[in-house]
Amino acid sequence: MELDTRAIEAILPHRAPFLMIDHVELVEADRIVARKTVAADELFLQGHFPGYPIMPGVLIIEAMAQAGAVLAARQSTFDPAHQIMVFMSIDKAKFRKPVFPGDVLKLEVVPLRRGTAVWKMRGEAKVGEVVVAEAEFLAGIRPRSDVAP
Repeated sequence: MELDTRAIEAILPHRAPFLMIDHVELVEADRIVARKTVAADELFLQGHFPGYPIMPGVLIIEAMAQAGAVLAARQSTFDPAHQIMVFMSIDKAKFRKPVFPGDVLKLEVVPLRRGTAVWKMRGEAKVGEVVVAEAEFLAGIRPRSDVAP
């Protein structure tokens, strides 16, 4: 199953410039594969770093988490009108190679533990077949009323 930006935005509350995935290539019971094309005009590249623009590692992890949120939403009773997915923790994060403008970041996320309110996931970000970052993280499903407006 593929999802375009419009379908992703129906699940996630994120919008440009903070929507970090442009396309979902595959959603299965045991994984999601999404992508982010790093454009040369990304706002974060203006200051990170002038003359040597690279995608910040924390945004690579954010992209993995957004892909994981789509996976959890598609595999649960998540209702984006009444619920929101929030980041709870990051563990075992590693950054192996820089990500440059023009790179296509392939995000592969698998669930390690599924719950009704908390999911534990593991993600890898690749450029081509080279792993550029990886992490484990927790995501929580919360009622929108628990999150400040």
